[in-house]
Amino acid sequence: MKATLHAGRLLARRYRLVDQIGAGGMSVIWRARDEVLDRVVAVKVLAPSLAADARFRDMVREEARSAAQLVHPHVTAVHDYGETVAPDGSITSFVVMELLSGEELEHRLTEGPLPWPQAVETGAQVAEALAAAHRLGIVHRDITPSNVMMTRVGAKVLDFGIATRVGAPDEDEDGGTFGTPAYVAPERLDGAPAQPATDVYSLGVLLFETLTGQPPYPADTWEELSAALAGDAAPTLDGVPGLPAPVAEICLRCLARDPRRRPTAHQVAAVLRDQLLPADPQAATMPAATVPLPAVPAPARPAAEPAAPAPAGAPPRPRALPLVAAGLVVVTGAAVLVPALMRDDTAPPRVSPTAGPVVVPSTVPPGAGTPATTPGPTRRPPETGTPTPPVGSDPVEAAQRVDGLIEAGLAAGQIRTDVGVDLRNLLRNATAATGDGAQTAAVDRLRGKIADRRREGSISPGYARQLDAAAAELAAVRT
Repeated sequence: MKATLHAGRLLARRYRLVDQIGAGGMSVIWRARDEVLDRVVAVKVLAPSLAADARFRDMVREEARSAAQLVHPHVTAVHDYGETVAPDGSITSFVVMELLSGEELEHRLTEGPLPWPQAVETGAQVAEALAAAHRLGIVHRDITPSNVMMTRVGAKVLDFGIATRVGAPDEDEDGGTFGTPAYVAPERLDGAPAQPATDVYSLGVLLFETLTGQPPYPADTWEELSAALAGDAAPTLDGVPGLPAPVAEICLRCLARDPRRRPTAHQVAAVLRDQLLPADPQAATMPAATVPLPAVPAPARPAAEPAAPAPAGAPPRPRALPLVAAGLVVVTGAAVLVPALMRDDTAPPRVSPTAGPVVVPSTVPPGAGTPATTPGPTRRPPETGTPTPPVGSDPVEAAQRVDGLIEAGLAAGQIRTDVGVDLRNLLRNATAATGDGAQTAAVDRLRGKIADRRREGSISPGYARQLDAAAAELAAVRT
């Protein structure tokens, strides 16, 4: 391999090899420069002895195709697949991926288990990546700490080298089993067809190891795994200090011997996310919109109604808006001003060429759950009758709250990108609607869409609850 691959070599007249950054039994990873798009990428090159075999080239190509379908914040992006033929007839087969900067979870675990909130956050991110793969009918089959990279924007699932389609035979042509023994589901030892439940088992092993420092059934060979699984001792998480009971329960359900008793990856992500949210999502004020609103001028006080002087020593009296003027703010102020708040997500962002992968900085620090928030004033829901707007709320503030939640959810990977665009369009319609009936119907459509997207898994349950509460507040202040 060293004779054919060297720094400076150009693959496919586009990718200039810079230096070798990793190696495995089947491939070598190079840092390279994409000379067409002027960016640094990772190039995974199949070993020449394997590249000569069409079966292995097909495997690498299928890996690239599977991973390229997964546009997800916690899956390593695949940019390209290529093959080059040297003058001597040797074939170089390679996959081009985003170049990640971070630490493998496997290396991080050599220091011991993670604090449970960080372990739960990592598990939730991997579960969300697997849920996205399973929706496309892809089974990863090799979820291990060595295939999870800890980056500044969260966990990234790597290496779809042995991924396959749901229902495909789960063994190679010689009858062996792919994967790393300690993370392989029991049914895979019998060659059962690939199913999402096998990934969920591996996810449970990964979560267990991040919480305790070791897998539930340590094994380096298939024989050791069979012996460990045959034992009577069931794994337990009782020794993890402060671990919420729902986390322990969902982890052990992932490790169920019967794949039918395991939860889905989406269900695992939802349970883990719920443990990272504040107890009362409505008690926090979400980040404000990134585009400042123009100031709303205070309406002039009618000359016929001068304000009565306050008694000596009394605190200043809050100024109340006249009913008619307040109505104008509700009907016209939001319709005119809130569109200025909402950015047009239909236009693609402009991205300048960069020396590395384009990474959007996350508003959520690694190991945290939802973005840190500052508690706001307590808002008591009305007991009966028409909802009463919270003190100090107005349509613009309520719309900012909804938009801020969407922004935070996108940044945290808890709202799918296309769903964020959809929700913002519905929010724009709701703020521009005039007339009580039209306003109510527009907000109802927004809340219905939030519920639909939660059910399909493209909004996490925690963010869905907060968005629905914020939309209800918007309806209250507009009525």
